[in-house]
Amino acid sequence: MPLVPGDPRAALVESLRQLAPADQEEAEDRDRILHFVLGHSDPFDRGIVEGHLTGSAIVVSADEARVLLLHHRKLDRWLQPGGHANPGETTGEEVALREALEETGIEGLVLYPGASRPLDVDIHAIPARGDEPTHEHLDLRYLVAAPRGAVLSPQVEELRAIRWVRWDEVDSHGPDHGLRRALGKARALIGG
Repeated sequence: MPLVPGDPRAALVESLRQLAPADQEEAEDRDRILHFVLGHSDPFDRGIVEGHLTGSAIVVSADEARVLLLHHRKLDRWLQPGGHANPGETTGEEVALREALEETGIEGLVLYPGASRPLDVDIHAIPARGDEPTHEHLDLRYLVAAPRGAVLSPQVEELRAIRWVRWDEVDSHGPDHGLRRALGKARALIGG
């Protein structure tokens, strides 16, 4: 679907074209996501059977010494906050910020100044559940800063645990390659 003036996908297409992948896997994911975005008028639509865009947040503490990880109940893994777009949301930034607020309860989250948007991209398979078949999440990951004095008030039904993790403790939580890469980009950017 060609872009026309005013198309909400235009900024995302441009930012994806400017994204410098950290490795071959991210380069391939970026190219697939770009193709997907250009092929769907609403790439965030959960009704797209093969998959859809999602937005997630790499949330760093105000002192930049820690990153927020949550243990997802259904996937049984440590992840960053994130998820699906709500109807009417057209940017990964708004999805990532809303999802981070909903899942952590932290008020005042903001996009990290100077970070590329998105910071990282990743495609991962989501297993079938109920009437929903196996599909892919084409995840747009943003670096997000928590305010000083951030108070966690998590959405407990989705989580087993949520915690601030020091950078040197991240690997003990078993992040997959894509999350490890995104966290590495975040840490390098903030100088952690």
